[in-house]
Amino acid sequence: MAGPPMAVVNACTRDGEGGSPTAVVIDDATLTDDDRHAIARRTGTSHTAFIDTGTADAPTVRFFTSAGELTNCGHGIIAAQAVLLHRSGATEHHGSLRTAGRTFATTAIRRHNGIEVWFDQGVIALADHADATAGGIIAALDLQRADIAADVRVASPGTPRLLVPVRDHLTLLSMQPDFDRLATECRRFGYLGCFAYVLAPTARTAAARMFAPAIGVNEDIANANSVGCLAAHLLDTSGSGEIEVQQGDTLRRPSSILASATRTGSGIVASIGAVVDVGPPIDLRAPAPSGHLPWR
Repeated sequence: MAGPPMAVVNACTRDGEGGSPTAVVIDDATLTDDDRHAIARRTGTSHTAFIDTGTADAPTVRFFTSAGELTNCGHGIIAAQAVLLHRSGATEHHGSLRTAGRTFATTAIRRHNGIEVWFDQGVIALADHADATAGGIIAALDLQRADIAADVRVASPGTPRLLVPVRDHLTLLSMQPDFDRLATECRRFGYLGCFAYVLAPTARTAAARMFAPAIGVNEDIANANSVGCLAAHLLDTSGSGEIEVQQGDTLRRPSSILASATRTGSGIVASIGAVVDVGPPIDLRAPAPSGHLPWR
């Protein structure tokens, strides 16, 4: 099939470079979920966002990987909102996006280096997890107990994942997980994946890697929801919830994501921001080319 209107954008770029190639599709009511899976597989990107612009109060976005549908995707929200602003021709937009029963407040602004997008992540649940090493997850990550710098925690903005602090940057870069074993262990505990990170001495910046083979993404170039989770964890443990996280270096796709966590009456919430490169003007009405879409 020719396919619905779509584009591939680079979400969460760093200094105008890299970012996570993300397919954004203007959804078609005639598509089945099998069709969406097929589109997600052929785009060649780790994630595909399908936007239904026909909903009354807010566009609805669904996310697919080659392995199936996700209930949420942070950098997919960022990519989708950037494309919506691009299509509108406006310079700024304040609105919302709906995903899997949740509605996220969003802001998108044109900048000289792309479209800057922020969204409110909502409440993030945090819990200690003393069984991470006993469960085999740490070993599956190619780490030993001595490589862990502090307590491993579970963080969930809707789907739980492990936050794994490692002792130094070299340890982070040298990790070579056993993805089959890690997928098995994460499925056993119900985790989306593992977010391994190391804080800079100031604790205002961090480097990270996200491993999620249980959902078909061995390593994510950028994982915005996990950055928000890290900001929530830092606020909970140190009182400061401001962080910039750099990812993607091992994949030669540098990315950067900002997050700010605050306490509310409902719990800790985070706001997440990043820049999207949408490249030159995109004709989203054109049918998709055969094969996979070009990466910019």
